[in-house]
Amino acid sequence: MLKHQTVDPAGFNKKLIMPFELRLKDFEIAMQDVYDFFFDVNRLFQKKGLPRLDDEIRPAIMSGMLSDMLTASLAKHSRALTQNLYFNGHPDLIVKGRYPNNKIKAGVDGVEIKTTRKKGGAVDTHGARDQWMCAFVYETDHVTEPAEKRQPMKFTEVYLGHVTVADFRRNERGELGTRTATLGADGIKKLRSNWVYLPKGA
Repeated sequence: MLKHQTVDPAGFNKKLIMPFELRLKDFEIAMQDVYDFFFDVNRLFQKKGLPRLDDEIRPAIMSGMLSDMLTASLAKHSRALTQNLYFNGHPDLIVKGRYPNNKIKAGVDGVEIKTTRKKGGAVDTHGARDQWMCAFVYETDHVTEPAEKRQPMKFTEVYLGHVTVADFRRNERGELGTRTATLGADGIKKLRSNWVYLPKGA
């Protein structure tokens, strides 16, 4: 029986003060939108005898897709933020009307959305910068057998904090690799202190 994942309302940090008029409800709805999408798609796939979407998508593509879906949903429900319409612009969510046509290659007023399977939210970025960063941590079940009994994808942690260039460490790559930056120990500690969602049992 295909399980329909739901957000745990008790898992939210009701003491957290968030920027840009963001509300905990915005995050709850955005995550539930993702859960509903996966349930609908996997129900259709199951009827056709196809593998779950969770099992077919490579990790990097999964993270990118989740980031796009969460960004779109948060933009839809947020009071003050909208999607950055500049292709690969930064940050993903920007203050409505702050930049011409809601497009900016590199802005400061908004929130960058990241998703990762790494516990604690230590996600790689394409560069260190001062920014509001939101990290969604998720897990997927690829081991339960038979596969039709696997648990659906779920979010286990969400963090939202303001970090600076000094909070990052640079990751050196080879000649063919792209240099990235990851929050260092102090940066991760800062981010984790501003937790949005930590459901029990996750």
